[in-house]
Amino acid sequence: MTQAEIKLCSLLLQEHFGEIVEKIGTYLIRTGPQTLRMIINETGLVLDQVKKALCVLIQHNLVTYQLQKRGFVEYEAQCKRVLRILRYPRYIYTAKTLYNDTGELIVEELLLNGKMMMSAVVRKVADRLTETMEDGKTVDYADVSNTFVRLADTHFVQRCPLVSETPESPEATPPSAPTLVINEKDMYVVPRLNLVGKGKRRRSCDEQEEGEPKAKKQKQDGEGSEPSPDDGIYWQVNIDRFHQHFRDQGIVSAVANRMDQTSSEIVRTMLRMSEVTTSSSAPYTQPLSSNEIFRSLPAGYNIVKQVLDQYLTLLADDPLEFVGKSGDSGGGMYTVSILCAGPPTLAFPSSFGSRCARIFRLLLRKKHLEQKQVEDFAMVPAKEAKEMLYKMLSENFVSLQEIPKTPDHAPSRTFYLYTVNVPSSVRMLLHRCYKSVANLMERRQYETRENKRLLEKSQRVEAILASMQATGAEEAQLQEIEEMITVPERQQLENLKRNVNKIDASENQVDETIFVLESFIESTMKKP
Repeated sequence: MTQAEIKLCSLLLQEHFGEIVEKIGTYLIRTGPQTLRMIINETGLVLDQVKKALCVLIQHNLVTYQLQKRGFVEYEAQCKRVLRILRYPRYIYTAKTLYNDTGELIVEELLLNGKMMMSAVVRKVADRLTETMEDGKTVDYADVSNTFVRLADTHFVQRCPLVSETPESPEATPPSAPTLVINEKDMYVVPRLNLVGKGKRRRSCDEQEEGEPKAKKQKQDGEGSEPSPDDGIYWQVNIDRFHQHFRDQGIVSAVANRMDQTSSEIVRTMLRMSEVTTSSSAPYTQPLSSNEIFRSLPAGYNIVKQVLDQYLTLLADDPLEFVGKSGDSGGGMYTVSILCAGPPTLAFPSSFGSRCARIFRLLLRKKHLEQKQVEDFAMVPAKEAKEMLYKMLSENFVSLQEIPKTPDHAPSRTFYLYTVNVPSSVRMLLHRCYKSVANLMERRQYETRENKRLLEKSQRVEAILASMQATGAEEAQLQEIEEMITVPERQQLENLKRNVNKIDASENQVDETIFVLESFIESTMKKP
């Protein structure tokens, strides 16, 4: 665990959960598994605060607990899971792209709350969608429920583990911590719910509150204290499934750049056919026959069976091995290789210049080269090539390997070969990306802190305008309220908004690079 990762985790926890949760989370990340007593002693927080903070972290899968043999419980932070908070906007946008606004809000609610029951998610999403619609229009619970079922069928959401049922005996002492278990067959099984109703608006509910007894309102809103049909069945976002989708999109894009659009559409069809049956950690997809692929191509995509077989053969013979052939039955059995990606050369820093990037790619291709060979192959003058190689050597992008002709290692009788240690370079780039995201977050916090007074004033003016518009105020009155913010202040607000938007966009772009680098490291670890 590097200092850059710890700092980024601390910033993410503080931004999303506050100082107390951040203090406990950072302590667990730094020290590893700890007991409740140790957390209280080392952080200086009271017992109630520590318990509530741990509940929040466990609810969001950021901390796990384990019952030790001696009977005490240890809590351990999941650093990689904390870093996934940075990718939440991408998960939400993907759900919107695949399942429209309803899918977007379902994933957003699950990410905001960590774990939720399906009935609660459906009601909350229906209410939010109804609030954004015109007066008189509502969203049925059934529509939201159908989208939830589709998300579960494609494994984007999954059930949470349940407390194991053990026979209770009056003499046996209860365990210090419950044991959670889940049957893989039930992870994506949606309970049968008969949710009848429509989304409600806050405004209409507030209007109905006047003059109604409290018990009556509770009965109308929550159906009294009756438990919901899916009581105890909680759901969470399947992050690995989203990562599998991102990886599939990257493979399709790589095939399109390498071949053409038709080849990428064939690979997309193969990935879509095996997206649920293939594990996110599998090196290959499930074998698919040529006949199955032909029948599953998108409707209206005019391609004959003979042309499809030619494309599959071309993909299988490509040196990058996007597609592999595993048999001849059914017109030929084909798989998509998940580990077909090469070194992520696109992540090479642009600050080094195009010539350094050329030398870097050359070393990746040729493996080992002397300085004179680098000059000749890259067509770079000797002085510039020497400076560039030393610059990349000092930054650990390339390494120098000595091959002596004699045992005395005399410089005149030694070959000095430059090479690229790909795993080491990728990890260094990943470390720089973590530092970049942390710097971007700190810059955004600084911009917001420096303009705090102006932001508060803008929010007050917007609130006054909204209340006056609701009461039907005249245009002159609204204009007078708007003029409370001067022209220079308005320009300052626009600059702040533009800067914050740039920082947010930069965070997302760096996170895309982080995903590519992490995927490459995972793929190299899986290779034999």
